Amino acid sequence: MAAPAAPRAVLLFDIDGVIRDVSGSYRRAIVETVQQFSGWAPEPAAIDALKGEGRWNNDWQASMELLRRRGLSPLPAWEELVAVFSDHYFGGDPEGDPGLWRGFIGSEPLLVDGPFFASLSERGFAWGFVSGAEPPSARFVLEQRLGLVAPPLIAMGQAPDKPDPAGLLDLAARLAGVPLGAGAPPVAYLGDTVADVETVRRARNRVPGQRFEALAVAPPHLQQAGREAERQGYEAQLRQAGADRVLASTCQVLELFSAPSPPAP
Repeated sequence: MAAPAAPRAVLLFDIDGVIRDVSGSYRRAIVETVQQFSGWAPEPAAIDALKGEGRWNNDWQASMELLRRRGLSPLPAWEELVAVFSDHYFGGDPEGDPGLWRGFIGSEPLLVDGPFFASLSERGFAWGFVSGAEPPSARFVLEQRLGLVAPPLIAMGQAPDKPDPAGLLDLAARLAGVPLGAGAPPVAYLGDTVADVETVRRARNRVPGQRFEALAVAPPHLQQAGREAERQGYEAQLRQAGADRVLASTCQVLELFSAPSPPAP
């Protein structure tokens, strides 16, 4: 029996801000959590600025850091903050029946659909997800809302937090079917934060012979009418961090990789 053909390229996606709009869910949970502990509701620009530093991909850590910078003393216990955040976001047991969740997770617009991934497969690409979202949240959007069957996924707790590239490298190698390096298919990762871009930069340092491409997209809340200047500033940050290409939307990946040649290094 012939060995399966290697993919043209491996395309990996972040989830939040790339597959679903979390401005009214995860980001709202940051605001509500910070406000519950301090009485201060951070503006979206404050969260964008924090994310732009490239260190606060984990929203629990981002919430605690905003409280610290606000001067709250004493800071809440970590377990208490996580519980409050989870109550806002899930509104129920994260490991329980999603049908019983009453939190912000129920109001997340999707940015792609199931046929988007079918199109990638038809074109010879392997694809998967590397996300800082909790596994129940990631599985919910990928399996129940998008209808994907056992999607390749690295989520929170399954690898070190980004920008550590360990999760990206592990999943990329599995999907490539060969060890990463000069002979492996190109690997592209699409994210919406500086931390996502930095993850690719560190992956290059770990496996210098591998062809990587850092793709980026501004989060949906910055793509609203009247926020062009903010979006352009955010995109400039992504480019400065090392993004090879900044896309207008996640769906533009289909146009980007429609040509027969693999993505450029």
